[in-house]
Amino acid sequence: MKAAELSPLKARDGEPAFAEPWQAQVIALASALVAKGRFTAAEWSDTLGDEIRRANAGGAPDTASTYYQCALEALERLSKKHALTDAAQLAARKEAWIEAYEHTPHGQPVELGER
Repeated sequence: MKAAELSPLKARDGEPAFAEPWQAQVIALASALVAKGRFTAAEWSDTLGDEIRRANAGGAPDTASTYYQCALEALERLSKKHALTDAAQLAARKEAWIEAYEHTPHGQPVELGER
């Protein structure tokens, strides 16, 4: 299939499966890390389920947004557990993202510099 023939991934109701690019990136990164053996599919599933249960217990709504936030938290948790990153590196990267976002003109893509 040619790139021009590709269309956005659609959910069953015809809406895009991902509301934001970062949501697709979280799932793609988790999938790649499982494929590379950094953690198992079962560990990813268990950790994601744990994050969803934690969110539900905290009163978070049962929405796609909550799901992807839980996926991000599960990915961060596993990345720290398996020494792929640490809390300081995550905090620094998040701060860099906020800085870049706040200084990017409306309508322009946010770009982070090299780390």
